[in-house]
Order: sequence, then structure tokens, then C-alpha cells
Amino acid sequence: MKESVLEELREHITVMEALAKDTTAMAVVERIAKELAACFRNGHRLYLFGCGGSAADSQHIAAEFINKLHRVRQPLPAIALTTDTSILTAIANDSDFSQVFSRQVEGLACPGDVVIGISTSGRSPAVRNGLTAAKGRGAIPILLTGSAVSAGEGVADHVLNIPSGSTVRVQEAHITVAHILCSLVERDLFP
Repeated sequence: MKESVLEELREHITVMEALAKDTTAMAVVERIAKELAACFRNGHRLYLFGCGGSAADSQHIAAEFINKLHRVRQPLPAIALTTDTSILTAIANDSDFSQVFSRQVEGLACPGDVVIGISTSGRSPAVRNGLTAAKGRGAIPILLTGSAVSAGEGVADHVLNIPSGSTVRVQEAHITVAHILCSLVERDLFP
């Protein structure tokens, strides 16, 4: 049992070390932090979404921006589009599940808002459609994903690829990066 635990921890550390050494990924994290700070500074909102574990991650990240990470401060407007069961089920029933985020983005997002889609594979039709809708609304679409997706796929202005093909390790890294983004934004907006 102990060896299994150590193996899992080593795998996590290997992914995090690879991410830390990835200069392209670090530059993307910095650009996303700047986009978020500008968004909030200019009175805009952050919208987040994903499916399964990434839906829960969206809610977790929104909570960090609304409440706080390190500092007691003014709330930052962040909304997870994964929480309203009436909206989600109405869209899935009346249209198609692949539209559960795009319909909400079309109804809520404005130019200057930031929209973050989270998909470990990068292939979720619901997430990709939501990001496409964001781009169409003049919002800034961002994709957090795993290593299987190339940045040239055109659904987002910024794509953060976690250097792993393991869903578990990618999700762990997404939360770590989200905490880093929130920390950077807090430092920028509330020095």
C-alpha cells in the first residue's frame, strides 16, 4: 500500500516539475493572469465551465475569486456556469448537451469578459462550443487542458497544456494553476 501511495505522489511531482520547466506554459500562465487582472480592473466578469471533475474545478476556482485566496479583499466577479441545474437540464433536454455552456455564454458574456473552459482532453464538445461562443461575443476564451491538445486548434486565445496524458494529474495541475492565477491577480489588484 505504501508503495502505491508513493508511486502516485511521484507521478504528481513529475508532472508538476515538467510544468514548472515548460517555459511556454509558464508564459501562458502569466498571460492569463494579466488577462484576468485587466478583466476585473475594467469591471468585467470571469465565467468558468467544464464537465465532470472539471465542473467541480470551475466552481472551486470561482469561489477563490469571489471570496479570497490569501487576502481578505473585495470580491471579484467569477461565475461557474456548471451550477444552475434548471438551465443545464433545460438546454440539454431542449437543444443538446453540447450547447449547455455556449447558450449560457451567449446570454451572459460581454466583450472584455474572460471565459475559461476546462477539459482534460480538450475535446469536450460542450467546452469547445462554449469557448467558440465566447469568441463570438468578444470575450477572451481560455482553455485549460492536457498535453493531447495543440494550441493551434483555434478555440481559445490562450491554451494552457498540462504536460500529462493522465486525467487525474491534469486535474491536479489545473487546480494548482488556478490557485497561482488567483494569487497573481490578488497581488496585482490588491497590493
